[in-house]
Amino acid sequence: MPHNHSHNTEVTSEKNLFITMSLNFLITIAEVIGGFISGSLSLISDALHNFSDGIAIIITYIAMRLSKRPKTSKYTFGLKRAEILAAIINASTLIIISFFLIKEAIDRFAHPSPITGSLMLIVAALGLLANVIGTLLLKKGSEGNLNIRAAYFHLLSDTVSSLAVIIGAVFIIFYKIYWIDPLLTILISLYILKETYEIVKDSVDILMMSSPEGIDLNEIKTMTEKIPGVLNIHHIHLWKLNDKDTHFEAHIEVENISGREISEIQRKSEQSLHDKYEINHTTLQFECEICQKKELL
Repeated sequence: MPHNHSHNTEVTSEKNLFITMSLNFLITIAEVIGGFISGSLSLISDALHNFSDGIAIIITYIAMRLSKRPKTSKYTFGLKRAEILAAIINASTLIIISFFLIKEAIDRFAHPSPITGSLMLIVAALGLLANVIGTLLLKKGSEGNLNIRAAYFHLLSDTVSSLAVIIGAVFIIFYKIYWIDPLLTILISLYILKETYEIVKDSVDILMMSSPEGIDLNEIKTMTEKIPGVLNIHHIHLWKLNDKDTHFEAHIEVENISGREISEIQRKSEQSLHDKYEINHTTLQFECEICQKKELL
C-alpha cells in the first residue's frame, strides 16, 4: 500500500509539472510581447523568470525520470542524484538571471523611458493567475523533494514578481511614477536571490557528502556504545544520497562474542539510527582489535 501511494504521488507530480510548464511558456510569450509594447522592464524580467521556470520544470521532469532508473554495475546507487544536480542548475539559472536584471534595472534608472501602465497591468495579471495555479500544483510535491522544491520556488518567486509588477502598473497609471518599474525589478531579483540561496546550499551540501543537519555524531557514539557487547564505534561516515536517503557506515569494535550476539547488536544499532535520526541505509563493520586508530572520524 505505501508503495502505491508513493507511485501515485510521483505520477501526480509529473502531470502537474507538465501543466505548469505549458502555462509558463504561454505566459512568457504574452509577457515578452506586452513588455516590449508597453516598455516595461519589470514585465520583461517577469517573462524571463517565467521562461526560466519552464526550462526548470523540463529539467526537473528529466531528473525525476533519471532518478527512477535501476541501479547498474557502473551506477550502483542508480541516478538518484540527478535530481540534486537539477536543483543546482535551476537555482543557479535564477541567480544568473537575477544579476542580469539588476544590471538592466540600474541602467534603466539612468535612462528612464515612458511605460504603458494599462497593458503592463493586464499582462501582469494574466501572469499572476498562471503562476498562482502553477505554485498550487507543485506545492505538495515540493515538501518532500528538493528538485521539485527548486521548481516550486521558481514559480513562487514569479508569483511575487507578478504581484509586484501589478502594483507598479497601478502606480504608473495613476501617478506616472516610471522609476518604480526598475525599482521593482531590483527588489524582485533580490528576493529571488535570497530564496535560491538555501536551495543551492542544501544541494551543494548533499553533493559534498556533508553530514545532515540535526544529527550529532557524538550522540550516535554514546548511544551505540551503551549497547551491551560494544566497546567502541569509530571511522564513521554519514551522508545524504539525495534529499530522501540518508546513509551511515561505521566500524564497531565488539567483545569476543558469538555471531548471534553480533547480529543482535547490528539490529539494535540499525533500529536506533532509523528511529531517532531517520537513517535508512546502514552499513556496519564489526571487528575485534583490528583497527589501530579508533577515532570517531
